[in-house]
Amino acid sequence: MMKLPVDVSRRNFLSKLGMGLGMASVGMDAIGQSFSSRLPGSPIPPSAPHRFVPVMLTVYRADGSIDYSGMSRLMDYYLQAGAKGFFANCLSSEMYHLSDEERIQLTSYVVNHVGGKIPVVATGSFGDSIGDQADFARKMHDTGVDAVILITSHFAEKSESDEHLIQRLDEFLSQTSGIPLGTYECPSPYKRIVTPEVMDFMVASDRFIYHKDTTEDIDQIRAKLDKSEGTELGIYNAHIGSAAASLQYGGAGLSPIAGNFYPEIISWMCDHAANPSRRSDVDWLQEQLRVAEQKIGRQYQLGARYFLSKRGFETPVKCRSTEGPLERAQMQVLDELVAEVKGWQERLGI
Repeated sequence: MMKLPVDVSRRNFLSKLGMGLGMASVGMDAIGQSFSSRLPGSPIPPSAPHRFVPVMLTVYRADGSIDYSGMSRLMDYYLQAGAKGFFANCLSSEMYHLSDEERIQLTSYVVNHVGGKIPVVATGSFGDSIGDQADFARKMHDTGVDAVILITSHFAEKSESDEHLIQRLDEFLSQTSGIPLGTYECPSPYKRIVTPEVMDFMVASDRFIYHKDTTEDIDQIRAKLDKSEGTELGIYNAHIGSAAASLQYGGAGLSPIAGNFYPEIISWMCDHAANPSRRSDVDWLQEQLRVAEQKIGRQYQLGARYFLSKRGFETPVKCRSTEGPLERAQMQVLDELVAEVKGWQERLGI
């Protein structure tokens, strides 16, 4: 596959975000490509685009192999719920339980399924050395993803300084010229937060177009948004407790695990968080989501599949990262939440 310059690839990424979805019987208006200017601390106007980018599950057959027809159904399910991009080969995909071949093959399948209509990003920083990581990133880029995502904790030990992290990232960049990149503060192997100093490096490099934030700290998110303002680096919040606030301040979108339970609700939040006329509904929903998050975290991988199956998406309640079945007590919690979500839909008109 011919590699495009980073600036061309970035424009392609942004244009996909603005294309709308002409697939899976989904139609929506085209959305803008950039945020309007704002004063620090002020909310963005309601016309600014926000994107729900699911952190994709992996669908398995009964024997534990990847069910690619099931992946197609899952992608269509996300799209019908309003997804405007996909994060493939992530922690929710059980990336640490996939082989290198599966990581590449699964991501390539996702890219081919969407056919360039929406952007796809995927983790590609696997390897024992910077050279190995660069080699794998090139393979991931060759699948056609719009950005290769780097796990921040893959580039420095927990005890090592930000200066050390920046040095290794810089070396990685020098070996991956032309590849658009993103970062992910993945909890595994440990959560390495992107500090203001690291964000300065990312912005100055002009290589990063995506950041998935897991700080669970709205002040840190706002600081990153201030630093990335006016650039094409989008900040996607994984923390549902600060979902509305991050969108109102200028965040590019949301990528929480909740999107694997009630994706249409997360899409609604992205579409309405900055709309003053829906503020009471936004504030109400934010509280519902905060409380529900405490219920869905337990046995997440099994629970998400169970929850989706209760909502009509047929999939085995099976994963690779969790031993044993879903606990009966957690089934009851999720059954009750299914009923709650129906009430949310009724209030919001979904």
